[in-house]
Amino acid sequence: MSLFLIKRFITLIVTLLGASIVVFGVLEILPGNAAQMLMGPDAAPEAVQALAIKLGLNHPALERYWHWISGLLVGDLGQSYAYSTPVLDLIRERLALTVPLALLAMAFTTVLALLVGVTAAARHNKLGDVGLMSLTQVGIAIPNFWFAILLILLFSVKLQWFSAGGFDGWGDGVFQGLKSLLLPALSLAVVQAAILARFTRSAVLEVMREDFVRTARAKGVSQRAVLWTHVLRNALIPVVTVMGMQFSELLAGTIVVENVFYLPGLGRLIFQAIGNRDLIVVRDCVMLLAAMVVIVNFVVDILYAVIDPRVKASDL
Repeated sequence: MSLFLIKRFITLIVTLLGASIVVFGVLEILPGNAAQMLMGPDAAPEAVQALAIKLGLNHPALERYWHWISGLLVGDLGQSYAYSTPVLDLIRERLALTVPLALLAMAFTTVLALLVGVTAAARHNKLGDVGLMSLTQVGIAIPNFWFAILLILLFSVKLQWFSAGGFDGWGDGVFQGLKSLLLPALSLAVVQAAILARFTRSAVLEVMREDFVRTARAKGVSQRAVLWTHVLRNALIPVVTVMGMQFSELLAGTIVVENVFYLPGLGRLIFQAIGNRDLIVVRDCVMLLAAMVVIVNFVVDILYAVIDPRVKASDL
């Protein structure tokens, strides 16, 4: 197990290093100048040059890359150009909303997908299976921002059960905070749940053809116990793979949904930083999202070994 973890951890570090190079390089080749953007188009060239020196934009790219990476390692993310605030404080404040939103959306996705996928597999080629798979097809076709608007029209405008947008923080209690995130989480979860449900159904159907399932049924084990105890665990390998990718997509999807619901999260911070050409904030936020994706994939690899020890043995 130790060798398995070491190999996966080395892969994690190499991937993060590669991601940092790509993120830094892409932002470096973008046209425009952050100092010019902050000073305005009518600013004097001398003033723009002075601000560029102050921001360190006059140093070579390799030197600025090393300064950035070394700062990341010690938690120094630099100073925002537009907000004149440490980037770490900005990100920490916005993560207090984005992470709970993504986790809540992932919880909705998992519960809905497992219920629909296992139920459809248990009724294979019957009316229930056809109906549920038709619903998932509709769910896949719906853009999350459009579904978010429908949720606002129904639950905020017509029924007035929820606020149409905004987030007051966690000061009023966890319940009020989660209530504010409920509609955004549902709008993020519907497409991912539809996709995961179809993967779950396929994986469960494949396992149901195995000999040990027929043996369990022959021993008199109930259909419910066979499905949820024996079949589902053995079908989780492909399902967990998709779940890992989906959590990464949920984190990226918050950029759109947070703007629809006017939520002050990480996605909205990135959107505003792009508009302000606050490249240091954009760079750090994108790197954070990339790191989250890589770490989630690392956790998924570990879950493989927990769910099925044969994965760990075959990788050593």
